[in-house]
Amino acid sequence: MSTQTAPLALTMGDPCGIGPEIVAKTLTQRQERAIVYGSVAVMRNIVQRLGIDNSIQEISTPEEARFHENTIEVIETSQRLPVLPIGQIHAAAGQAAFDALIAAIAAAKRGAVSGIVTAPINKEAMSLANIRYPGHTEILADYSGAKRVAMMLANDDIRTVLVTIHMSLRKAIEQADFNAQLAAIRLACEGCKALGIAKPRIAVAGLNPHAGEGGLFGDEEIRIIRPAIAAACAEGINVSGPYAGDTVYMHARQGKFDIVVAQYHDQGLIPVKYLGLDRGVNITLGLPFVRTSPDHGTAFDIAGKGIADHASLVTALDYAKQLVAVQTKSE
Repeated sequence: MSTQTAPLALTMGDPCGIGPEIVAKTLTQRQERAIVYGSVAVMRNIVQRLGIDNSIQEISTPEEARFHENTIEVIETSQRLPVLPIGQIHAAAGQAAFDALIAAIAAAKRGAVSGIVTAPINKEAMSLANIRYPGHTEILADYSGAKRVAMMLANDDIRTVLVTIHMSLRKAIEQADFNAQLAAIRLACEGCKALGIAKPRIAVAGLNPHAGEGGLFGDEEIRIIRPAIAAACAEGINVSGPYAGDTVYMHARQGKFDIVVAQYHDQGLIPVKYLGLDRGVNITLGLPFVRTSPDHGTAFDIAGKGIADHASLVTALDYAKQLVAVQTKSE
């Protein structure tokens, strides 16, 4: 099956969170070439709870999908998982979310699906199941065989790529070395091109206040970040900085830059999330296939109540289709 014709895999996420609900709402609202990876029982239960007319059809492989109207097709990955209490952290739910993702990765690696869109997982539930990963990104990197990956957060106004991801701030500072800086810049360039931006303008945020103020507030900008920027420029990448982290996103939003390279998790995610969780999308760069995700969590406090907003998942699907289209065009 070619990338152009292969469907998308849509993982249900943690079955006790809002993942199944936003998946069901999305595939009810829109006719998509997307297959759910997860639990048939969980998806049937949420459809009934929401009063949705769509039927749940179990299939074994992506090739069996027919995408009939009012039908949500599900590949069972949870070994007949019982319906668990919604809104609670449960080891079985963490295992089910992990199993769905691993099955989707395997399908993407063999080309049976064109990409993966992931609903939210719960890190504590996975930990209870003895799955020691801090998030989706690290699982995707390990099981896809990718040498280096990066998180790209995007909405209509700004895009950002992170030098470091899920780790303490102290460790992030240690990990943000020359190689990490250069890799993030390269991936930011590749990510923009994957979205159809032929000549991306990249800004790099500083690590310290005021980008170090010439070494007064720290010398990482002088010792590490500037040399990495110079090395990237020598490769022909249009990158500049480091810029003060408290103003660079304002300039990006005004159109001066296409993407910002952030040094650590919150530096990059706060500006994106401030503009609205319904608009932000997480894109994993460096994988051998497309992967996007809504930029929010499992929201156990509202799970099962029928009020979860599926707008971010819809946006994630749209980004995935855009990335696949650009990828197919370049092949």
